Amino acid sequence: MGAQIPEVRSTDELREKWMKPEVISGSEILLRSLLLEGVECVFGYPGGAVLYIYDAMYGFEDFKHVLTRHEQGAIHAADGYARASGKVGVCIATSGPGATNLVTGIATAYMDSVPLVVITGNVISSLIGSDAFQEADITGITMPITKHSYLVKDVKDLPRVIHEAFHIANTGRKGPVLIDIPKDVSANKTLFEPITEPVTLRGYNPRTVPNKLQVDRLAQAIQEAERPMILAGGGVVYSGGHEELFEFVEKTGIPITTTLLGLGAFPSGHELWTGMPGMHGTYTSNQAIQQADLLINIGARFDDRVTGKLDGFAPHAKIVHIDIDPAEIGKNIATDIPIVGDVKTVLEIANKEVQRAERADAWRDQIKQWKQEKPYSYTDSEDELKPQWVVELLNDTTKGEAIVTTDVGQHQMWAAQYYKFNQPRSWVTSGGLGTMGFGFPSAIGAQMANPDRLVISINGDGGMQMCSQELAICAINNIPVKIVIINNQVLGMVRQWQEIIYENRYSHIDLAGSPDFVKLAEAYGVKGLRATNKEEAERAWQEALDTPGPVVVEFVVRKEENVYPMVPQGATIDQMLMGDAEE
Repeated sequence: MGAQIPEVRSTDELREKWMKPEVISGSEILLRSLLLEGVECVFGYPGGAVLYIYDAMYGFEDFKHVLTRHEQGAIHAADGYARASGKVGVCIATSGPGATNLVTGIATAYMDSVPLVVITGNVISSLIGSDAFQEADITGITMPITKHSYLVKDVKDLPRVIHEAFHIANTGRKGPVLIDIPKDVSANKTLFEPITEPVTLRGYNPRTVPNKLQVDRLAQAIQEAERPMILAGGGVVYSGGHEELFEFVEKTGIPITTTLLGLGAFPSGHELWTGMPGMHGTYTSNQAIQQADLLINIGARFDDRVTGKLDGFAPHAKIVHIDIDPAEIGKNIATDIPIVGDVKTVLEIANKEVQRAERADAWRDQIKQWKQEKPYSYTDSEDELKPQWVVELLNDTTKGEAIVTTDVGQHQMWAAQYYKFNQPRSWVTSGGLGTMGFGFPSAIGAQMANPDRLVISINGDGGMQMCSQELAICAINNIPVKIVIINNQVLGMVRQWQEIIYENRYSHIDLAGSPDFVKLAEAYGVKGLRATNKEEAERAWQEALDTPGPVVVEFVVRKEENVYPMVPQGATIDQMLMGDAEE
């Protein structure tokens, strides 16, 4: 059974119903404007400064709102909705603590270029700056982590502000936009005249079409290269350029690695895909980058978890960087051929120019050999559950077709390593900020965006406790997320670092006092299951898949298991600790 989302009416129907000029309150203007922007669902939590807005929702059947149990749950759900759908996610919170509870989620979306419109209430305009009850300067607090923000001072500005906010959030390098609405502005009335014209903003004109000469230089570099490599990132997914990327790889025959946020941008079963690069990437990907003579970065930002030691990254390669954000090009890695533009558009143009990398036959053979000799590996056990085996179970039973969300830590890396993604927007994870508590509520948003798809939320026992209260939403709305808890009774990634880097000095990582997750699930009205061995795991997981509603499945795994490969701090990415493979 799919998530219980009431049927969404088309924007054309809503336009006809709600576009007529009428004197209404700012709150009603907000709701109508959101509908006219195509918003299907809003996640939020009420409070004093947004009560006029929530009052306007009363009886407003066309407006769909999901009441979360924490503001952070609301914004992570909106984030998951956006990542899994390609649409703008929307959340609402009140002033003061309601707004500040959104800050972590705003930063998460900002780091990963996720389009959100974040609506906060504020105290009445005359009290702003007076330290009034539940007042916080949320536009000031979030200035470094929003793409743009608005403090609406006149109700007449609301239609324009909302229309602009959606445009800014979902164009160029996408990201969160904040709209702060004082309580009197949401109460005041004015003539509502919807704005539907294309947005034109002075000083904001993202470049989508690349310089043709730079694309020609790329095509020439491919013909000259003997060891070319593609590094594809989240920008491919966000631009909808996965089909163009596939064509580019097929035409050029260049091996490709996809970053953590780029997983799903290219099918994992393809012979030229080498896996993920970086700190916990494959041997093949890291060696290929380090030995490449041409590295084509498509929509990635050369994050430190990918590059390792900067001055030792891709030392032999000519660097091509394709990105819609010119500020990213040359920021971390010097670039030889910069190409500014939308990834999908750039690849559409490049595919008309590029040819097969004819000089790279020996290189392709080397890549194939590395993949055969050094795949991801671990030592399995018949006596205890290994987390890698659990992820393989999830992958094998779903054929890699589920939408998978994760929290942050060891389980996140095991999911990235052992679940094989075949299509974009099937992988939802916090990359840049690494936000614990993100995984489960983001799965709720992903399921709301895709009611007919299987959504699996993979969590650690630490992160699950940060937003576990959102189980109430799943129970009440029958949102059929399958919630997996990889329980090793410890803060696993912290423990791994303390073992390897801090010489086994384990400090404050024991989670043995965690709740009984089965009982916790049942307390919220959600089915809970537990597995401690392979037989139990297979049986519990099949029961979860056969259950039409939400299910929590706790897999009790080995505490001491580490994520390998691992690139230590300060090392180049070919200086990898291989774990079991080294024994």
